[in-house]
Amino acid sequence: MKYVLVTGGVVSGLGKGVTASSIGVILKACGLRVTSIKIDPYLNTDAGTMSPFEHGEVFVLDDGGEVDLDLGNYERFLDIKLTRDNNITTGKIYQSVIDKERRGDYLGKTVQVVPHITDAIQEWIERIAMIPVDGKEGPADVCVIELGGTIGDIESMPFVEAIGQFSYRVGDGNFCLIHVSLVPVLNVVGEQKTKPTQHSVRGLRSLGLKPNILACRSTMELDENVKAKLSQFCHVPEENILTLYDVPNIWHVPLLLKDQKAHEAILRVLNLSGVASEPELGEWTSRAVLCDRLHDPVRIAMVGKYTGLSDSYLSVLKVNLNYLRLVKNKLSCQMSLLVLNCFPVLHVL
Repeated sequence: MKYVLVTGGVVSGLGKGVTASSIGVILKACGLRVTSIKIDPYLNTDAGTMSPFEHGEVFVLDDGGEVDLDLGNYERFLDIKLTRDNNITTGKIYQSVIDKERRGDYLGKTVQVVPHITDAIQEWIERIAMIPVDGKEGPADVCVIELGGTIGDIESMPFVEAIGQFSYRVGDGNFCLIHVSLVPVLNVVGEQKTKPTQHSVRGLRSLGLKPNILACRSTMELDENVKAKLSQFCHVPEENILTLYDVPNIWHVPLLLKDQKAHEAILRVLNLSGVASEPELGEWTSRAVLCDRLHDPVRIAMVGKYTGLSDSYLSVLKVNLNYLRLVKNKLSCQMSLLVLNCFPVLHVL
């Protein structure tokens, strides 16, 4: 089993979920079988009781699991069926360790974050990574793991420590770390600034993790001198520094990674260069081009409770976007979703 870890730095909301999903797409297009795990460091056991204002919609899986919306992205991008155990939370890990302690499984040992919590995290990852999610027999070839939050968050420290131990245990050639960071452009001078990413990578390295690949979010493609500077200060080869600049729709992200040969960088790190084939993304290209050609807007009204955040109804939005794409006339993928607050109606009733 090979593992790809996606972490984020500088700020939240950089698109780690879409990046992780897109990495899965290009690996799958190379002929590899892919599964996914999302790690959420919050203490809740799942997302079921959380307000959508906190983390967006609660995505409900086929087994009834109430999970983070990123698992919805994984399922849509990779055409897989995940389970509730594919979403790891701090609450789940601590609950499992405390249950073991109450049963006496630790034989009177002092239960600590290291090694008991970190071991539980590693065991959970290994166990879930072996479960097939694509309807075929046997485990997948690659497990893409997304670590939620931002490097340096205090609540994610046990996971960072566990992953550091895990990467050492599985060994070189079986683990690839992709760090998603921000390269802002200051409008005053129009210059791409690398310092936030430098500090983020320094923080990552101080915690025992070394990135193999940098995925830099920016409004425009990185200049070559910026890549050279990042390579020098972050100790990452220039060919392993990718630009995730703004695109018209998310269907372009896997194509963006393919054009920059992200698959070659990942396959080199995982020692899979001689096994995988060149990615075939003809369907994705057609989908992205089609969405770019649709212009006439369609306005759809939907009654909702959590109207302050569009991610609260992300799956509904995606269903409508996919329908508009399939209609194949001049309907816009940039659909205007009018969400109506239902509180006044409920009050009258």
